[in-house]
Amino acid sequence: MLNRWDASEAARWAELGDLGEITYGSRLVGADPALVLHGGGNTSIKGHSTDAWGEPVPTLWVKGSGWDLATIEPPGFAPLRMEPVRRLAELAALSDTEMVNQLRIHLLDASAPNPSVEAILHALLPHRAVLHSHADAVLALTNTADGDARVRDLWGDRAVVVPYVMPGFDLARRCANEWQAQAHDGTEAMVLLNHGIFTFGETTRLAYDSMIDRISEAEQCLADAGVTSFGESNAGATEGRSGRRVSPDDVESVADLRAAISAAAGTPMLLRAVHDERAEAFCGRDDLASVAQRGPATPDHIIRTKQFPMVGRDVDAFIEDYRSYFERNAARYASGSQLTMLDPAPRVVLDPELGLWTAGRRAVDCDIAADIYLHTIDVINAAETLGGYVALGESDLFEVEYWELEQAKLARAGAPAALAGQVALVTGAASGIGRAAAAALAAAGAAVVGIDVDPAITYDDDSGGRPPALHGSAWLGIGADVTDPDAMTAAVAGAVERFGGIDIVVAAAGIFGPSAPLGDLATEDGLVTAWQQTFDINVSGAANTLAAAHRVLRHSPTGGRVVVVGSKNVPAPGRGAAAYSASKAALTQLARVAALEWAPDGITVNVVHPDGVFDTGLWSDELIAQRAASYGLTSEQYRRRNLLGRELASADVGALIGQMCGPAFAHTTGAQIPQDGGSDRVV
Repeated sequence: MLNRWDASEAARWAELGDLGEITYGSRLVGADPALVLHGGGNTSIKGHSTDAWGEPVPTLWVKGSGWDLATIEPPGFAPLRMEPVRRLAELAALSDTEMVNQLRIHLLDASAPNPSVEAILHALLPHRAVLHSHADAVLALTNTADGDARVRDLWGDRAVVVPYVMPGFDLARRCANEWQAQAHDGTEAMVLLNHGIFTFGETTRLAYDSMIDRISEAEQCLADAGVTSFGESNAGATEGRSGRRVSPDDVESVADLRAAISAAAGTPMLLRAVHDERAEAFCGRDDLASVAQRGPATPDHIIRTKQFPMVGRDVDAFIEDYRSYFERNAARYASGSQLTMLDPAPRVVLDPELGLWTAGRRAVDCDIAADIYLHTIDVINAAETLGGYVALGESDLFEVEYWELEQAKLARAGAPAALAGQVALVTGAASGIGRAAAAALAAAGAAVVGIDVDPAITYDDDSGGRPPALHGSAWLGIGADVTDPDAMTAAVAGAVERFGGIDIVVAAAGIFGPSAPLGDLATEDGLVTAWQQTFDINVSGAANTLAAAHRVLRHSPTGGRVVVVGSKNVPAPGRGAAAYSASKAALTQLARVAALEWAPDGITVNVVHPDGVFDTGLWSDELIAQRAASYGLTSEQYRRRNLLGRELASADVGALIGQMCGPAFAHTTGAQIPQDGGSDRVV
């Protein structure tokens, strides 16, 4: 394993004192996915702080709950009075809820995050700096039938070896006992079977060097046993190395699977395809059902992946198995009847035909489950080479999944965003009303697929001028021309591949077309071409979008919703705007037909008719001046020519579209909603 310590960078962090030192080391550990994943691991440093009387206080700074080691900042460490925390281990018993309370009582900063549940363990270790990881190589050694012996053969008495104990107070007590019995001056690490490894030193540099050395030794041990490319596979990208992609023929199968998983969860869920050579090879194993259902690599992962993945697509069978698992284990608890059963939907799907998929309420949840399971595959494969993968027993896994601290989090959880777990496909999303609609839907919690011919739609950051909601894990930009039916079919397949389905379609792509008197349209070739282009984009483009999306949309777990962006020109056409007015009228009629045809599928189709939205690509200062002149108005008067005298912005239309895609319009279809500030020609 590569040692990434940079002396000059470390020196800059060290200017912040003890906290700077441990922050730098923690970030190095957190940046390596072979060591920790998504909030895993914890670190600490001991020193002194000053109280209100100016007196020194022995202090333990330990990683705070909710902080990720890869990005942690000094405020992410909780400062604790070290002696009272250390003395907690002397108690005969302490519930984990009361342990968390006691740790908060001994904080030196009331605004600090909750300390790690392993804070007592950090306090007990007699070293200034302590690092804890869930290193894949260590898990590959311990998750075997003879894991204890393998660890002792590798490190001898250089490592204190602790049998698996549930994280929390009991683990701290057991580690204290094992440390007293096994530790000596030459102790270099503490290995928690089926859990992870601790290294330590008088400086964070020494603790980090020891971590890298111990993991390198574990990787070499695996290599000597015939496990090839273990470290290399863990350091690689988590996707993009496989030729498998979701074909247009598979989109309905995936959308149907997503609907079944959402029904099991009792809420809309996203699915994500995970493209990786390791995943494909793993899904093709003859013994897949056996090795995949032995449990996670470390119990910490169960919150993200459940106790085992679903092999195949029989969601009903998975639900039944999960209910049985809950009933068997809840009965062991004195307060078992008070436990709240978590939703029984799978979070990882392994299918020989469709490959590896992950499920989650948010896109980031899918991504986290994907990262974790790819590393689990590495651990399983390595352990199988060593003689067989062995995870913790069912009861141990249940204790973590239904840990009292996790149950408390459920009780405190607030309501999700209105469109959480739902997928919106928006055409014309690079600018104007399309972009505003995409932003409104994203703000309401939806994952958004933006379609546009503008190449900037595919950028992964805000360099395309998009708001922050329109890049990141819940955003997918696809460059496609709505006038190309094949491109739209492929775009829908891309949406299914990234998010599992489509619940919402907003057809916002459009152009204004030629501005000329009707009598001139047939006399100039350029105008004839522009007329046809207007209809191709405004009408045929929407038809292509709806046709491609329908077979996925009808599987929406929430009922599909379509919003078509029409125009005030439908009820009140404008002079010199024949192509635009006629195309929007045809588009509106198309939407009405869709409302009629798709109602049996539970899909609502509604139209919004905006007017005077001048911050879109349809308008330029020259065109506004031209249109104003045709009405005998100035440009400023033309912008506010509605009854309310208000200028509309694309964000106003986007906000309305967001509402039309929400529960307020669940029982409305075939409607045409004006948003024009009031028109005396329509009212």
